[in-house]
Order: sequence, then structure tokens, then C-alpha cells
Amino acid sequence: MNSSNYLLTGDAVRLLDGRVAVVTGAAQGIGYEIARLFGSAGASVVIGDINADAARDAAERIAAFGGKATFLRCDVTAEDEVAALIAHCADSFGPPQIMVNNAGITRDATMRKMPLADFRTVLDVHLVGAWNGTRFAAAAMAEHGGGSIVNISSISGKVGNFGQTNYSAAKAGLIGLTKASAKELAKADIRVNAVQPGLIRTAMTEAMPQHAWDAKMAEIPMARAGEPVEVAQVVLFLASDMASYMTGAVLEVTGGRYM
Repeated sequence: MNSSNYLLTGDAVRLLDGRVAVVTGAAQGIGYEIARLFGSAGASVVIGDINADAARDAAERIAAFGGKATFLRCDVTAEDEVAALIAHCADSFGPPQIMVNNAGITRDATMRKMPLADFRTVLDVHLVGAWNGTRFAAAAMAEHGGGSIVNISSISGKVGNFGQTNYSAAKAGLIGLTKASAKELAKADIRVNAVQPGLIRTAMTEAMPQHAWDAKMAEIPMARAGEPVEVAQVVLFLASDMASYMTGAVLEVTGGRYM
């Protein structure tokens, strides 16, 4: 199977009918696929992204598929901007019932060559950004009957990647954040889970040198890269009532890599 587009065409499985979702970093890549799938599953979606033009285009594309979507420029490292994103959601569709902390960046280099600023920036976007998203979304959810929060980690947070001490540390930290916040928020009927994608076919991964791509492919028992929608479908499951008794869980979407 090269792609799992069946949920994105025709009558989508309406797992999120009437729900309201916020997805950060959703102007492109895996984040966009999550937002698009949520829209096809019946959710009203708010896209938060630091690239306002791309976020607007993403929201328009979701609307063209028949979904409900809006956007707001958002730097997830800034408390006031994340608070504004949640407020924009409430004003547009109602308080969020689903929050996906997906925003992320890379600044790759070995420790010897990596500037401290690049280490801190990657941790800020991934980890502080998810902390901001979790606490502001949770505050709104707690007042309206609970909800589901999904953090997008990475298999590099499990095994570490050469040249990515910042990214690997941030993605590992997301697992600790997921489990600790799951314990704190369970009493408010808020579930918090995480997804760890492996090699997923995106513009960024397909730009890597062929030898690097081949080396990663050799580690995958299923002998292929994943598609963004295959990550999105797992996020959809965790966001929906199908995962109603799951919290603090970490699901790997890797084709068996690093089992």
C-alpha cells in the first residue's frame, strides 16, 4: 500500500462529527494531513502556523474538500500567541475538544558544530510549544467536559539520531510531557497521548541524499516509507472516542523500524 487515502475521498468515516480541533504546524506536511483528515471526519479545524500565508492556503484547501477550517498565525513558543489561537478557536467554532501539538523545526548539526541558539530554538518550538498548547487547550477543555490532546513526537526521541541532539532531546522530552500531563489532566477527563512517526515520505525527507534514504529504508521491516496520511489516521484514532480508555500512551508509526 503506497497511501491510505480512503478516509479522504468520498464519504469519510465521521469519527469527529461536531468536534472542534486545533492543529499547530498544520500549513504543510504531516500537520496539514492531520487537519485535512480531521475535516473529512467531521471536525471544525483551526490551523495554527507561523507561516500565515501557508496556513490560509491550507484552510482554504480543507474548505474546498467540504470541511470547516480557519487559521491564525501562531508562534507556539509565545504564550500570548497560543492563548490567542485557543481564543480564536472558541470564537470561530467553540472551545477546542481536540488539540494536536505538531509544530516543529530542525536545525541539524553535530554537537561540535551546533550553536547553542539552535539547540535552544528546537527545544523551544517542539517542547515549550507543546507545553503551551497543552496547558492553554486543557484550560479550555476542563471547563467544557474534557477532550483529547495528541503530541507528535518522533522515533528519534526513542533511539536518537546522529546530528540531531537538539531534535532527539526535544522529541524524547515530548514523551515525558505526554505522560506527566496525562496524569495531571485525567481528573478533568482530558486524555493526552503521543505518536512517534518514523520515516515518512514528505518533501523534507525526500530531499535527503539517496545514500541516507537507502540506509533508513534498510532498517524498516515493511521495506517502505510511510505516508503522511498513515500518521494522520493514528492521530485521528487517538483524538476520537475509539481511544476513550487510552491516555499516556505512545504509538509508533514506523513500519516496524527500531522495534
